Amino acid sequence: MTADRADILQGTLEMLVLRTLALEPMHGWGMAQRIEAMSGGVFEIQQGTLYPALQRMKRKGWVRSEWRQTENNRRARYYELTREGRAQLDKVREQWARTAAAVNGVLHWEPGVV
Repeated sequence: MTADRADILQGTLEMLVLRTLALEPMHGWGMAQRIEAMSGGVFEIQQGTLYPALQRMKRKGWVRSEWRQTENNRRARYYELTREGRAQLDKVREQWARTAAAVNGVLHWEPGVV
């Protein structure tokens, strides 16, 4: 990882995957590429991190998968968001907004300002 790349905060990978799958069903490599592009190259998702997260999300019922042909005529497992996954995305977006606001409050807090 280069200095201009960032580690993904623990617990945010699932949120990023849910958001990516809300756009369209994708295979794992495509998801990793999309997250990297959407983050302006800041997040580089490794396959060894992504696939265990996808399996956890399948067990939770947030995603489902099936084998399909890729645009390069290769066979790959495509993942798709479920109704439960969309609900989870809404929930984590709300939680993230609260968390980001709280962190910004701490970072920008000045003594004597309430």
